[in-house]
Amino acid sequence: MRYTIQNEFLTVQAEDLGAQLASIRTPGGEEYLWQGDPDIWARRAPILFPFIARLREGKYDLDGQTYSISTHGFARDSLFSVVDQGPDRISFQLTDTPETRAVYPFAFSLTVTYTLDGNRLIKSHRVENRSDRDMLYELGAHDGFRVPGPMGEWAVRLPGVETVRLYPMDGDQMVTPKGEPVPLEHSRLPLTPSTYSQDTIILDSPAGHTAILADGQDRPRVTVEFPHFPYLGVWTAHKPFDTGYVCIEPWSSLPDATFVGRELSSKAGVRRLTPGGSETLTYTTTIHTGDEPL
Repeated sequence: MRYTIQNEFLTVQAEDLGAQLASIRTPGGEEYLWQGDPDIWARRAPILFPFIARLREGKYDLDGQTYSISTHGFARDSLFSVVDQGPDRISFQLTDTPETRAVYPFAFSLTVTYTLDGNRLIKSHRVENRSDRDMLYELGAHDGFRVPGPMGEWAVRLPGVETVRLYPMDGDQMVTPKGEPVPLEHSRLPLTPSTYSQDTIILDSPAGHTAILADGQDRPRVTVEFPHFPYLGVWTAHKPFDTGYVCIEPWSSLPDATFVGRELSSKAGVRRLTPGGSETLTYTTTIHTGDEPL
């Protein structure tokens, strides 16, 4: 089911399935969120929890036991409950079940809240450990934004960044150690990760924790600010034509990598909550509708 929040600047829809965004529209009716296309990429903005991307052979080890879990974890395909709603705010919550504990043996709650503030959409993720032992988890965004016009004219801009060191991926899409510095022209990353001969652009969070979808004249369309997330992914499906979207993905952790083992505690950036502990990870998406330059 879809739920709507709105103010004078934006109308936003989110679904209880996966607590994912379904639409971001301006008063004029322009859609900013990718609407899914089974021939390109059928999803829109899935939440990645309790893992990001693929695990080696789809498995991980914890306390001497091996578990299997699907790519990006189960949150994106789980039904959330609505626990709070107002005109410009809505909260969804997911808690553990026997099915989740079979693949991820923790009692938890994940509360996802969307709040409108002017032309800004604030998304917070409150993770609570309801287990009697430390809980390890990863959390990431996968929001797809529409790109109007030829993608070659657009880029993701990282303000103030002159060079980046990307994490490449091997043939099994496992992250490998960072490569050599890559210079950026006007702090711009091309929208096609294949430019760098890889499936996804992965990098440490830039100093400003900000990524901007900008056109060829550096006019911003979408700004994502993610101070709580130490990594950033940029992805679009590799097709022989313009896909019409790009995903800007704040991540709490790196995907599975060749330089770590299969033990969950060894994952790069994995987060740990003590029994009864909780934390909230937040990022903000600003929608630009004018001609303001960066």
